Amino acid sequence: MGIRLIKISAVYFTIGVCLGLYMSISHSFTLTPVHVHINLLGWTALTLAGIIYHLFPQAAATKLAKTHFWLHNIGLPLMMIGLIFVVYRHNAWIPVTALGGTLVVIAVIVFAVNVLQNVKQS
Repeated sequence: MGIRLIKISAVYFTIGVCLGLYMSISHSFTLTPVHVHINLLGWTALTLAGIIYHLFPQAAATKLAKTHFWLHNIGLPLMMIGLIFVVYRHNAWIPVTALGGTLVVIAVIVFAVNVLQNVKQS
């Protein structure tokens, strides 16, 4: 699970950096919230979770870890796609953004519960 999260975080990092480059070249920074969230919730958060799961394989082997992985990686793309439309004032996408964000928040709570229950000093 740790390696899986680190690998998918590298995909999010690539997307975030490419989006940042696009914004710099076009001198249009409308998508800054998308860029920031992809890098924070995709690259940074998932890399750190991957490292934690790698260091504490007992936490990585739980159903909580699998639930965290899937909720986070379904919620984040939904939230980012929705947010792209919302920043361009297509307010019909607000529920998609909210649903994705809610899934990510639940994923983070599941991750925290997993860490609190299963990360122990060896």
